[in-house]
Amino acid sequence: MTETDSSWPSIDAIAAAVNAGQSSARQQVEKALSLIDRLNPALNAFILVDRQEALKQADAVDRRIAAGERPALAGVPVTIKDNIWVGGWRVTQGSNLFKGFVAPEDAVAVERLRLAGAIIVGITNTSEFAAKGQTRNLLHGATRHPLNPDLTPGGSSGGPVAAVASGMVPFALGTDAGGSSRRPPAHTGLVGFKPSFGAIPYGPGFEEPFFGISCNCPITRTVGEAALAFEAMAGPDGRDPHSALVEPAVDRDPGTLRIAYSPKWGLDVPVDPIVARRVSDAVDKLRFAGLDIIDIDPVWPAGAAETGLNAIQHAGLAALYRDAWRADPSRIDPDLGAQIDTGATYSGVDVANALLLSESVAISAAKWFRDNALDLAIGPTTPCTSWSIDKLGPDTIDGVNVGPRGHAVFTPLFNHARQPAISIPCGTDEAGLPIGLQIVAPRLKDRRLLEAASLLEAVFTR
Repeated sequence: MTETDSSWPSIDAIAAAVNAGQSSARQQVEKALSLIDRLNPALNAFILVDRQEALKQADAVDRRIAAGERPALAGVPVTIKDNIWVGGWRVTQGSNLFKGFVAPEDAVAVERLRLAGAIIVGITNTSEFAAKGQTRNLLHGATRHPLNPDLTPGGSSGGPVAAVASGMVPFALGTDAGGSSRRPPAHTGLVGFKPSFGAIPYGPGFEEPFFGISCNCPITRTVGEAALAFEAMAGPDGRDPHSALVEPAVDRDPGTLRIAYSPKWGLDVPVDPIVARRVSDAVDKLRFAGLDIIDIDPVWPAGAAETGLNAIQHAGLAALYRDAWRADPSRIDPDLGAQIDTGATYSGVDVANALLLSESVAISAAKWFRDNALDLAIGPTTPCTSWSIDKLGPDTIDGVNVGPRGHAVFTPLFNHARQPAISIPCGTDEAGLPIGLQIVAPRLKDRRLLEAASLLEAVFTR
């Protein structure tokens, strides 16, 4: 086990202390920088730290407070995943192709975090192009799991989650196009919230191979922190034509919520027994607490298991990087090269069929929630706990041989459904490795989801 630190208060408490003059943004940043110095060498979560710029930001926030402002995230240190633009900072997508790239401007989410008083202290590692479920790349190397350095925290947001789970910073911003900010938090005992598509504006930034499903995602230690970060970033922006206004929160008696429980999310896939047991135990606790939970599986269109949708990602990668891969394969992770080669074999009809399937998934999920009058659905975030840092995924799950994406089966469908989904901790396996519960709501019901997830979290921590 590597060294970790648990001395951060909640991000709302940090902001309250800074706004009240009991601390300063500079003090919070100096603490973060000290922790990064001590903890990062064993984990390789941060791949860039700009001390001078971070302290400059902190001093600017302290001047805002002295002038009478009270920003919601005043002085909160945050790290940004290495595929989100931070103006003036080197951002590489974990790729040699971008090792000298300096972002010309902030992504909207980053801009809004700055306005809310958060302080960017560094950039954290991702798999190349954020396109595989393990955080390892040729440019920056592998990020290790804070609880066991022989394991991966997952991917592609492994750097952000390792930074938060180890205690280097209290909050990170990741991305999610197939579960990248839900599965790694599940593996490390954190909260990872994927908003509805468009709820937090996406970009300006790199060209995407994922075609309309990527989201910016807060990674925190509690649901309340995720909600606070979400409110700082949410809302339409003219630079993102897909950005949308989420519905306001509505007070509800928790006992009136109608919640579906699906132990395999309607998929015929293996789940490790300990994961199934911990999730089932969590559901029993919720029922004992008086929540209305029904056993019902979603029904997906034929071919909707992730292999039927992979053509979108693979073709997108081929469109963007095929020429670079063929010109010099040594510059690109061979795992990504394999995806590029596969994507290059698809016809336009193949890609169109995958896009049609994605749309069918969105329609099916919306219909399932509507026809069953569901407020929420719950089930496992992943079918397994973390695995060896040297592998793309576990070789087997529940004794069944699985492919390199066998660990990722429960999250991507909700990207294609464009619905909000959150992972919260619900227990550990025999080795103490965390297990996550995924909670999903209808599209643009993000605030309902966050309120309900906070309720469920409280049941688990009583």
